[in-house]
Amino acid sequence: MNSISKNIDPSKIFIVQRSEIEDRWDPMYYRPEIANLEKKIRVVSTKKLRDYVIRISSGATPSVKEEDKYYSNKEKGIPFLRVQNLQPNGKLALEDVKFINEYTHENYLKRSQVSEGDLLIKITGVGRMAITSIAPDGFVGNTNQHMVIIKTKNKKTSEYLANYLNLDIVEKLASRRSTGGTRPALDYPALKSIPIIEGIDFTVIQEAEKLKELKEQEAKTLLATIDDYLIKELSLKLPDSNNTLESRMFTTQFSDITGSRFDPFYQKTKNDKIESRIYKNIALRAIAKIEKGNSITKEKIIPGSYPVIAGGQTSPYSHDGYNFEGNCITVSASGAYAGYVWYHTTPIFASDCSVIRSINEKNVLTVYIYDLLRLKQSEIYLMQQGAGQPHVYPNDLEKIKIPIVPLEKQQEIVNHVRVIRHKAIQLQHEANKILAQAKRQIEKGILGETL
Repeated sequence: MNSISKNIDPSKIFIVQRSEIEDRWDPMYYRPEIANLEKKIRVVSTKKLRDYVIRISSGATPSVKEEDKYYSNKEKGIPFLRVQNLQPNGKLALEDVKFINEYTHENYLKRSQVSEGDLLIKITGVGRMAITSIAPDGFVGNTNQHMVIIKTKNKKTSEYLANYLNLDIVEKLASRRSTGGTRPALDYPALKSIPIIEGIDFTVIQEAEKLKELKEQEAKTLLATIDDYLIKELSLKLPDSNNTLESRMFTTQFSDITGSRFDPFYQKTKNDKIESRIYKNIALRAIAKIEKGNSITKEKIIPGSYPVIAGGQTSPYSHDGYNFEGNCITVSASGAYAGYVWYHTTPIFASDCSVIRSINEKNVLTVYIYDLLRLKQSEIYLMQQGAGQPHVYPNDLEKIKIPIVPLEKQQEIVNHVRVIRHKAIQLQHEANKILAQAKRQIEKGILGETL
């Protein structure tokens, strides 16, 4: 049998010649569209990724149960990268980074040290495979086992490879090489076998990146106006920004810390709250219900289409037995996500989230609370407890003061903020579209050479 009916979907049923079988027997590896793509790229490729590798390594994840042994804070620690720090534009996202101490960096994770110009590639996890970023100039850091560090000849080589590997058509080749079901992974031989085309001019992508950054900055500037609007509309008083040495030295009464926290930064800032001068400020516990998410074990997970909110991340699993309600807020409780506020319409919550809902929508809108908590983001962040794996707990969140205004005023504020956020989202979509079009232009050039 050399052919199949035209009525059959070739992505589900197809024929592969015995001579085309490589060292893989899983049928999805030989899907016609991806197999044909690889053939086209192999025709014009002259090297494989292995030809650029001087050294390759990956790290490990130190136990969070021994955080004092392995982890540190931003001031004293070494950046510890995870896959969420990788971006398909080749740049590291360093706003959300954990930190390990120097001893861990120099000993336990010595083989996975990261320095400027290194190529960092995602090799495990769901979603896009082989996302690649470059360590920036002067960078010193480390990473876990979910990405690899590749030392190349120089930074220019790494930048070229990052632009190439982040193309959508090349990502398909990387995903083709991955193995595993619920958590796909690329082993070293598979990663290094990716065919590389030399001599591609990525100028169009570089120019698109500049335009994208301008759009994104415009969106950030627009979003920044929300805080000013809320401060004005609610007549909010901001904390004192004095950060002199004298202001950082203070005394307090023993009675003030009895039964409370002893950390000095918390004690210094506990009264630096954003509160209204003219409206009544009410503790969150009086107007909202605050709950902790559920512990979701592997045995209870059923694949589905609803996101699980966990530590500020989402994953495509759900279970009918877990809380499935809309119109709520979550504050991620642990790690570097502490204090990040999300607003959801169809959430399922894991145990590292605090879930917040208005007790009565006729008095206080949940989305209004959300806008105020976003404004109080730094206040929430200061509630963290712990070093390597900081946490924000519901009993601290419930003390946050929310200025209460009439329902009509709440709705007016919500509507105004919603318009700003919608415009910012449009700008971000435009920014992403600019880069996507540039990449597609490069990809058409690659495939056009072999058509």
